[in-house]
Amino acid sequence: MVFLPSDLDPDRPVLIAGPTASGKSALAIAIAERDGGVVVNADASQVFANWRVLTARPSAAEEARVPHRLFGHVPGDAAYSVGHWLREVAPLLGGARPIIVGGTGLYFTALTEGLAEIPETPAEVRAEADALRRDGGVDALLGAIDAETLSRIDRQNPMRVQRAWEVQRATGRGLAAWQDATPPPLLPLERAQPLLVEAGKDWLNDRIARRFDAMLAEGALEEARANLPGWDPALPSSRAIGAPELIAHLRGEMTREEARAAATIATRQYAKRQRTWFRARMKAWRPLPAVT
Repeated sequence: MVFLPSDLDPDRPVLIAGPTASGKSALAIAIAERDGGVVVNADASQVFANWRVLTARPSAAEEARVPHRLFGHVPGDAAYSVGHWLREVAPLLGGARPIIVGGTGLYFTALTEGLAEIPETPAEVRAEADALRRDGGVDALLGAIDAETLSRIDRQNPMRVQRAWEVQRATGRGLAAWQDATPPPLLPLERAQPLLVEAGKDWLNDRIARRFDAMLAEGALEEARANLPGWDPALPSSRAIGAPELIAHLRGEMTREEARAAATIATRQYAKRQRTWFRARMKAWRPLPAVT
C-alpha cells in the first residue's frame, strides 16, 4: 500500500524520486487520480519502446487510468540522454499539472538545477572511450580527466566516468567547467513539491527479488528474446537492469536460475547507487515511507 500525502497542492508540480521497486509509480498514479495531473516519466530505461516488462513500465491498464507521458516512446536502437529528456519535458511543464516520477537522479538534478549545454559526443570519440573502458576498465579513463571533475563524479560508476572522459576528449574542457556554466533550471525546486520515497534495505531487497520473479512470469524472458537479434550492449536501451543477464541466458552462457540471481544482484546494486545519490543530492526533498 502506498503512503499518499494529504496536503499536496493540486496546482503545483510534483516530483517523485526513489529507488527501483519502491512503489513510485503507484504513488504517482494515486496522486493523479485524486488530485488530477499527468504522470511524466523520469526513468532513463522506461523511455525505450523495446523494454516494457523488464523496466517495470506502467501497464496498459495503468496508463488508461490517468494520462502518461514519455514512457516507451524512444526506439530501442536510438541514442537518448538527459539532454533529450530535458528538451522533451520542457513543454509538458506548461500544460496540465505534471507529476514527474522516476529513479534517474540525474534527470531530476538537470530539471531543478539546470543542465550544462555540452555539445554532443562525436561517434568516433564514443567508440574510443568504449574501447578504452572495455580493455582497461575505468582506470584507463581516469588519468585523462581533470582534477576538478574527478572530485565531483562517482568514480565507481563506469558510465559517469566515461561521460566525463568523452566531454574532455571532445571539447578540450572538463565536465566540471561545463557544469559551472549551467543555465537556469526549467523547474527550480522551490516551485515544485519534491517527494523522496525511502525504503529500508531488507524490505527493498526482498521486493526486488519478488518483482523480478513476477517480471519473468509476465514475459521478461520473451521480451529479451525479441531483443536478441539486434542486441548491442553499447546501446543506451541495453543498460536496462537485467537485460544483459537474460540475453546471456538466451545465448547459452548461463542457466535461467543463474541469470535470475545475477539480475537480482544487479538490481540491488543499482538500488544502492540510487540511495547513495538521493542521500547526497536530495536533502531538501520531503521523505516518504515506501509503505504504510
